[in-house]
Amino acid sequence: MFVANHSNEYQLSFLDKNNYLTEREKRFLNQSWAKYFAESIFPKIDEEPYAVLYSEQSSRPNTPVNVILGTLLIKELAGLSDEDMVTGLMFDIRYQYALHTTSFTEQPLSDRTLGRFRARCTAYETKTGTDLIKNTVTQLSKELAEMMKIDTSLKRMDSMMVASNIKKMGRLELLYTCVANLAKELKKAGYELPEDLKHYVNKDDVNQVIYHNKSEDTSSKIQTVLADAKQMEEICGSDFDESSAYQLLLRVLKEQTIESEEGELRQKTKEDGKMKSSILQNAADPEATYREKGGKQNRGYVANLTESRSAEGSIITDYQYEQNTYSDQQFMKDAIEEMREQENKITVVTDGAYGGAENSVAAREKNIELITTNLTGRAAEDILAEFEFNEDGSRVIKCANGIEPKSNSYNQKTGQCVVSFKRDQCESCPFKDACHPKMNKKTARKVVSIKGKIRAEQQRMRGSEKFSAMTKYRNGVEALPSLLRRRYKVDQMPVRGKKLTKLYFGFKVGALNISKFCEAMKRRDKCAQKQKEENGLRQMLKTSVQ
Repeated sequence: MFVANHSNEYQLSFLDKNNYLTEREKRFLNQSWAKYFAESIFPKIDEEPYAVLYSEQSSRPNTPVNVILGTLLIKELAGLSDEDMVTGLMFDIRYQYALHTTSFTEQPLSDRTLGRFRARCTAYETKTGTDLIKNTVTQLSKELAEMMKIDTSLKRMDSMMVASNIKKMGRLELLYTCVANLAKELKKAGYELPEDLKHYVNKDDVNQVIYHNKSEDTSSKIQTVLADAKQMEEICGSDFDESSAYQLLLRVLKEQTIESEEGELRQKTKEDGKMKSSILQNAADPEATYREKGGKQNRGYVANLTESRSAEGSIITDYQYEQNTYSDQQFMKDAIEEMREQENKITVVTDGAYGGAENSVAAREKNIELITTNLTGRAAEDILAEFEFNEDGSRVIKCANGIEPKSNSYNQKTGQCVVSFKRDQCESCPFKDACHPKMNKKTARKVVSIKGKIRAEQQRMRGSEKFSAMTKYRNGVEALPSLLRRRYKVDQMPVRGKKLTKLYFGFKVGALNISKFCEAMKRRDKCAQKQKEENGLRQMLKTSVQ
């Protein structure tokens, strides 16, 4: 049963642990991150969206949701395991102060609370498609940005690979693992395995087949495993259609093998075509995909980060998380679709991979200025920047010389407009040499598009001071991937699968934002204290002079 926690409004009780701290201890506590978390972050955590995770019937009240969420954020901030965090909450006054539990006679978390809460959140996302954790993290980011006086109308983006916590497997090991997993499941279900398949359930068999393997024996061993896989498929029939181990075996056979007319399986070769990047990498994480970027091999996922900054610091205002075959261009497309039409123009600065004509047009329609710091593809004619189009780009209003076209036809598939003018208008036009219209007997014809106009405008801007400033601004976002890897260990998450790793990634983003916020508030407090001391000194000098 869901019950909201109002501990952020509580009055200190006589037995509150804060009452037993010395003045020195209180001073150190107020100088730590816990003060900013307790005063500015914990009260902003909205519990109401999580009511859907609990029963509507009268039952035992839930563990306070804001305490759970705050604990999961602090856990990533401190780099602790679940067990260490629960133990730390019992004995560390900073954690209790940050989570407003110093008056609790017993801390509200058990050793299973955090795991069960994450399971509820991922189950709810699977059922509804709503990511409650992302909503909380982005809402908190918005609150922190406001307190830090960050202008979120200027954003910068970058993507990063997130490695799945899985082992790199060769073809033999992958096929063997899928067969062995299904064999163990069959035995557990009470099926009697044929004598030649029983070795798959033995613990030491994997060492004999995989780790004591000679390279020259690999091909013959693969053929043996494939024959066993075919036999296992026949044993299962339709009885194991709901089994994940059986489905993974079918998947790996489809992706990695070819079946002959006689029904025998053989491994795919280069002649059969290139392997897709979406093929199974490891049975432990079926959703992880393969991608090469920057000369490095990546198995897992990709995250896209959106950041804004001010003089006081920066905040990650949004993030996206997908399989690593997802492109930067698609991330930008998704981000634009999620945004409402803006009353005041916002600017998004990215590298060239996020661009593309379609994204530029879609961004402009929502009053979003998309600036890419490098352009890919063929250059557009510079003169196109002077053409005027209607809002959806289906009609040319004026050419570079301010002349309205005699006719305009629009091709929806290509997004191009074919416009014609009177021949004498184009012959006497000062932009004729730059425009290069096709001259006919009585008319002049030109093929243009809104995409070409936007690209021409981007090309012109590249030499401006604004573009130089935006390039320097975007470069700052490239520090985030390194920070998330080194300090928050995003490549060593203790879970697998897209939803669970995304959940952990969200808390790591939230922890990074909290760290940035606390540092900014410490600097602000130091400046305020210094100003107070200077004002006091001035007042003292003024009094002594009088």
